[in-house]
Amino acid sequence: MKEVFQNIFLKNRFFWCAGGLVVLFTAGFWWVPLFFVGQVALLLLVILCLVDGLLLFARPYRFRVRRHLPRVLSLGDEMDVKISLQNRNNLPLRIEVVDELPYQLQIRDFSKKVNLAPEESVDIHYPIRPTARGAYEFGRILLFLSTPIGLLERRYLKDAAIELPVYPSILQMKQFEMRAFERTSMPGGLKQIRRIGHSYEFDQIKNYVRGDDYRSINWKATGRRGQLMVNQYEDERAQQIYCVIDKSRVMRMPFDGLTLMDHAINTSLVLSNIALKKHDRAGLLTFSDKIGSVLKADSRAAQLNKILQTLYKESERNTEANYELLYYFSRKLVSGRSLLVLYTNFESMYALDRVLPILRRINAFHLLVVVFFENSAIREFAQAAPTNVEGIYQQTMARKFLAEKRAMVQKLKQYGIQAVLTNPADLSMDTINKYLELKARGLI
Repeated sequence: MKEVFQNIFLKNRFFWCAGGLVVLFTAGFWWVPLFFVGQVALLLLVILCLVDGLLLFARPYRFRVRRHLPRVLSLGDEMDVKISLQNRNNLPLRIEVVDELPYQLQIRDFSKKVNLAPEESVDIHYPIRPTARGAYEFGRILLFLSTPIGLLERRYLKDAAIELPVYPSILQMKQFEMRAFERTSMPGGLKQIRRIGHSYEFDQIKNYVRGDDYRSINWKATGRRGQLMVNQYEDERAQQIYCVIDKSRVMRMPFDGLTLMDHAINTSLVLSNIALKKHDRAGLLTFSDKIGSVLKADSRAAQLNKILQTLYKESERNTEANYELLYYFSRKLVSGRSLLVLYTNFESMYALDRVLPILRRINAFHLLVVVFFENSAIREFAQAAPTNVEGIYQQTMARKFLAEKRAMVQKLKQYGIQAVLTNPADLSMDTINKYLELKARGLI
């Protein structure tokens, strides 16, 4: 009996009926026939409630309920969750499905309503988009059952608790891998980079086919074989590629639900995967006021998983970045000339000038690529038409801010430092294009 009272709920229809009875009884004090109508209606309501209660609680109800989730969730990617529900009873039911979602999703009003005939099945789909790394705990699935009478509800609990990790975007990694190695075209903004010179490792001599560079013709082999032969080259391998992520407070700015650091983490995984596929060695270094995680560049099969697990555990720090410490560790831990892709952000020319001498020292020993971000909200504001004098002034300041960002790129290039100014939405694409460009130019 205690379980019955714990799982019984009154529906809105019941309260509407009860409110109508109150009106009838109140009016019955002034007009007697309405009082008797109210008595009959009250008796009918009690009978309907008893019948509804018997239908709901006189028998055990059976359902097949299952939540379908991927094995892991990807940061910033919309993923589909499916709840399979089957009514294994001989009574049609109206069911409200409530799923206990992880608190990180900030969804407090999730519910789906379905009508199920006996032995009927239905699949309920809904999207989720994780915006923070970590463990996401899904709880129970609650079913609120009601009969066609619809005065009472019965609660049915399904224990479906499970904890899933949210890793850096594995979906984005796979998508860019396919794009980067597409031979017929380069979709999605990736550039087809033309090779410059022959600063590549010799691979083999092959027969000439239309479209081969005539400068690659091997005349000695041509003379011996009596037909045109060309040298075939391949990209130099085993180059060291380090993703260096600034974890300081400048990377906490949000964009599309993620922080700039989260965007950098997703791109680091994408770039590391492509570098490994191109037989380079991928490594990782994070820093803020102190050095965080360090993974020496390697090309072994387990390296990508190590990078994934390391990125999963990283978090922002509310401190200033210590670039002197970065220089010291880049000299101590990174052996040989390597490509360092530094993800950071500069909000003013003064912020860049403070660290420029250290960046120049790092660039003297390694090939440094500084990746920083433009403010897309300010860009949109600067492109809008002003409506008053104040709007003109604000738009002028916004354009000045954007011009200063472009000046930062020119200043870095002036000192021989590679620079990428990008919108967070285009971060992965622009970074991969820069990596492919540097390989094509034989700079790494």
